[in-house]
Amino acid sequence: MAAVSSAHPVIIALEGELDLHGSPGVKEKINPVIEHKASNVVIDLSDVTYIDSSGLALFIELLQRIDAYKGKLTLCGLRPSVLSIFELARLDQIFKISPDKASALAA
Repeated sequence: MAAVSSAHPVIIALEGELDLHGSPGVKEKINPVIEHKASNVVIDLSDVTYIDSSGLALFIELLQRIDAYKGKLTLCGLRPSVLSIFELARLDQIFKISPDKASALAA
């Protein structure tokens, strides 16, 4: 399937806890976007209250899959508690993280 050529980003808003129990549902929500090779994916985490290692692993997998077809992934709206987990794992150096949806869309 050819890459989606749309300049419009696909925005996916997540909520709740991204842990061992919540990550599979998130993956199901995001898989169709990746299968259609969306060129610009923005994941809004402003309503995510918690993330654990399984949630981080999910985002690493998504980043690898999107990078494989030369797409772009941006995370935005991370609460301080969620951002600190990314920083602790040094994933803030790997992921493009914007403070909010407006700045993610402008980038």
